[in-house]
Amino acid sequence: MNMSGKKIAILATHGFEQSELEVPQQRLKQAGATVEVVSPENGEIRGWDMKDWGHPVKVDRALDNAKPDDYDAIVLPGGQINPDLLRVNEKALTFIRAFYDQGKVVAAVCHAPWLLIETGIIRGRRATSYHSIKTDVKNAGAKWEDSQVVVDEGIITSRNPKDLEAFSAKIIEEVGEGRHHRRAAA
Repeated sequence: MNMSGKKIAILATHGFEQSELEVPQQRLKQAGATVEVVSPENGEIRGWDMKDWGHPVKVDRALDNAKPDDYDAIVLPGGQINPDLLRVNEKALTFIRAFYDQGKVVAAVCHAPWLLIETGIIRGRRATSYHSIKTDVKNAGAKWEDSQVVVDEGIITSRNPKDLEAFSAKIIEEVGEGRHHRRAAA
């Protein structure tokens, strides 16, 4: 699937799970997309690599200067720290919500469905997540399932780093086909 001409935002801050940012970033670029790391931070953000701090990743665009209109989709990496910090950041939540409201792909892996919960966009949808937040996802009104990747009207969710190839492939498929999703207000 050729994604040339498509532009993807990866929204993250310190403590993102290293592979959950880097694998989709690499796969989307390999498919021809322009990928930008968007963050409330400037310069670099530091990843978390399984059990300890990972290496830094360059921030391409400050959240304050990013416009959802400029992107075709948003990818939300997990880790425990990153989505927990972002879910109390009103600008980050507004940014994510705009993608949903515009019918664009919103992709969240691992603990990142916390952001879908906080924005209210997971209610009534089929979804998956890291197993430790399964109850959070269900309590937010989603129909949780234990699958590698779940897609419901352009909301893509996956469970953990082992699912990243399927997660990335589904993002490429959904965005590459230019699917636009009409969604009922959440």
